Formats: sequence, C-alpha cells, structure tokens
Amino acid sequence: MSTSPRAAAHRDSSDQQVVIVGAGPAGLWLAYELAVAGVTPLVLERAERRSPHSKALGIQPRTIEVLALRGRHQDVIAGGRPLPNWHFGMLDSRVDFRGLPTPFPYLLAQPQTVTEELLEDYAAQRGVRVRRGHEVVSLTQDDGRSVTVHVKGPDGDYSIGADYVVGADGSRSVVRREAGIDFPGFETSVYGFLGEVILDRPPLTPGFTALNEAGRLLVIPLPGGRFRVTGYDPRNQTREPLTLEELRDASLRIAGTDFGMRDPSWLSRFGNATRLASTYRKDRVLLAGDAAHIHWPAGGVGLNVGLQDAANLGWKLAAVVQGRADEGFLDTYHAERHPVGRELAEHTLAQTALIVGLTPEVTALRALLNEAIAGTPAFTGLLAGKLSGLDTAYPSEDADAHPLTGTRAHDPEGDGLFPLLHDGRAVLLMMGEGPVDAEVTAGAATVGIAVHPSQLAETGGPAWSGVTAALIRPDGHVWWATGTPRSGAEFTAEVRKALESLPAVF
Repeated sequence: MSTSPRAAAHRDSSDQQVVIVGAGPAGLWLAYELAVAGVTPLVLERAERRSPHSKALGIQPRTIEVLALRGRHQDVIAGGRPLPNWHFGMLDSRVDFRGLPTPFPYLLAQPQTVTEELLEDYAAQRGVRVRRGHEVVSLTQDDGRSVTVHVKGPDGDYSIGADYVVGADGSRSVVRREAGIDFPGFETSVYGFLGEVILDRPPLTPGFTALNEAGRLLVIPLPGGRFRVTGYDPRNQTREPLTLEELRDASLRIAGTDFGMRDPSWLSRFGNATRLASTYRKDRVLLAGDAAHIHWPAGGVGLNVGLQDAANLGWKLAAVVQGRADEGFLDTYHAERHPVGRELAEHTLAQTALIVGLTPEVTALRALLNEAIAGTPAFTGLLAGKLSGLDTAYPSEDADAHPLTGTRAHDPEGDGLFPLLHDGRAVLLMMGEGPVDAEVTAGAATVGIAVHPSQLAETGGPAWSGVTAALIRPDGHVWWATGTPRSGAEFTAEVRKALESLPAVF
C-alpha cells in the first residue's frame, strides 16, 4: 500500500478497532452488526450528504430475514410495498415468490434512499458515528498488525489508525485499490438507460414492460407520484449523459408512447461491467458490497448481496477484534462469500444476455424460458432461490458434517428462531421434549451460548427431520447439527465436543 501525496498532516488521537469506508447499505449494516456485538466502528463517507437517488428499489426475502434476525425489519416492511413475484432477465413469465419457505415471500419495493436512512438510524442508536465529507485517499498497513487510513476531511487532512479496515466504498473502491486487491472481470459492452420522471399518462399495470426488436422498457412506480423508466435501447449505446428527449424517443419506439413524461429528477446510463474481487480479505483489510462485486443491475439483487456480505462478516470480525477467535477465522468470510459473488456475476450476466439480445436465437431462448417458468415449478424455484437469496449456503469441508451444516435455518413464522438471535449471539437449539442435560447447559454457558427448546425438527421441512440439536450462527446459518437421540451419554458427549471445537467464537 502506498501513501498519497495528500496524506495526513496530523494523526487523529482516537484510533479505532474498525474503520468502515463507505456509508451505503453494506457499510451501515456492517456498522450495526459490529455495534450489536460490542465493537463500535467509525464510518467514513466521502459524500457530504446521502444521495437523493436510489440505485436499488427492492429488498429481497433473505435480506428481510437478515434484518429480522436483529428485530430490525418492521420499519422497513412498513414503508415498502410487497410484490409477490419478480422478473428474471425481464422475461414475460414472472418468478413467483409466494411459495418460498420464508415468512417474507415477496420482493419489498422500497427506494434505497429510504433503506439507507433506516440503516443509518439503526447504527446511530448503537452509538455508531458517520463522518460525512471525509474522503479516504490512501491506506498504509504495518506488517499486518494495523492499518493507517489517510483522510481528507472538511477541516484538513488527518490519519487514523485501525485494527481492521473494511472497504464498502463502491465500485471505484479506494480501499480495494490501496490494498492491492485485483478486480478482474469484463468491461462495459452495452449500456442501459434510467430516468425518474413524472408521467401524465402512466401505464395501468405496475411494473409495465415492453419488449420487442426496438429494445426493452420497464416502468416502475415510485413514492411521491414519480416513475422510473428504465431499459435497453440498441440505437443509443453511448456514455454521453442521457437527456429527456432521448428517454422519450426510446419509450416511443419501444412502448409506442412516452406516457407524457416530464420533469426528470434523475437521468442516467449504466453499463454491464462485471467484476469480482480476487479476494475479500488481504491481511487486515476486507471488502464488502460493490467494492467486492459489480454487475448489470438485473433482478434487483446487488444491494441485497452487499447487505448479506455485511451479515456474514460482522459477527466474525467482532469475534476477532475482541480476541474470541484468532485472525485466521476471517478467512471464512472470503471462503463463504466469494462463491456468492461469483454466482451473482454469473446469473446477472445471463439476465443481461436475455435483456439486450435482440436476435432470433435470443427470442427463441426467451420463449423457451418463459414456458419453463410458467410450467416447471422446480425451475421456477431455482430462479426464485437465486433472486431471493434464500438458496445461499456455506457447505462444510468436513465430510462427516451434518447435511444441514452451513444452510440457512428456516423460521416459518419469523417468531421462533429469529427473536432468539436479536442480541447477535448464537443459540443452541434442542429439539423434542424433556429437560436439557445440565452438562450441556453448562458447556454452552462457557462460550456464551444460550440453550433454547425448538420445534424446527417439525416445522423446518424434510431436511430437519430427525434433528435433535443444532447450533445456529449469529447470521442465521447452521454451524453444527446432530440427529443423535437426546437420551444417553453419546448425545451429551457429542454436544460437548461440538462446543469445545469452537471455543468463545460466539
């Protein structure tokens, strides 16, 4: 790492355990997660104020679950609009979410600005400070022992030390660049358009789409009577700023009307550049959100994957900072989330091909996929799992591990498991009737884990059938499970061994 010519003139006297660079959804939720675990980070944000524009408009089911794990979903749901189905690649047949195994079987339509405001408020309630107008210009790392962040602030340059730094600073991440982390992938080859406008003659159908040889168009209602008009126009493939006249022209050619659009509040183009960081961790620097992965905004998944990065990283980083786990534990963050980023890149590239492909071959493929979605529940479920985030699992490398290890623990009504995780601590679930062995209770207490009775063996689906105990991570995934009957010394010894294999991580 190098030091910028604009590096600090003085050193901030209040060094930090964790500095988060970027106050977007990933950075703010990570800050909240750390604070819940007892580590209060400092958040540095280059912009002086939150952007008035919303790149993302939807919150997927797994993200709502992540918020529910901390009891922070009610306000988010109250301000959004549930949509029971969503599109994959702007196909005509929609992916139905209503059968998903979650208490939140829908996409929640909500502007990113609203989501960010709520997340920042949650973090502030936990004592997190966001320094706005503070631009990180470089980093230096001291032989893997600490990181110094060099900042250009409103009152001059300064530097601040940290045990760890997390880059949640977007696609042009300074943290990623300064850490020397590669960002391989594909350059932009096609551009989409986006405009937020008033429509005097809006379409009668929410989520109106038009798809033909002239291009693709999607109209999404927004709060305050505005609409987002977005899509792909093969005639205007340029990096030049979008104008209202171009937006009207594209709408007329693709949809046959401009819907009486006027008074734009945002006009933009976006590209299909797709990149994935080579590693999510380099020594004491980590990446999350768009700093780790970028893609065409297809399917409304980007914000969600970033926030779920934060959910995976928060409890792990807190355990390391507080000395409850060794530094190598952070390697599991890359091991678990990098494959998710790779899958994100793959299915958004596939959606991009469906959206921008206007050839007879792509038209035929779209027809085939429309038929498959409409008539093949298993295929529809596959796509729903990818879009919703509910299919994310972190399989164990241990061949003897229970099949549930790494999977998401299902809470059918949202009132069984989720409330047990509100304090950010793991829980040991005991299935069936009868008292818990005193030795098990004592062993769990030594690593700060509470023991709770559970009905997941009956309500969690076929995979949970026969399970007698399960250890649930703070992020709602299964750490360990067993089907050994609870009566007898074998069960007690197995639980004790599981607890001893992960001392004090939680």
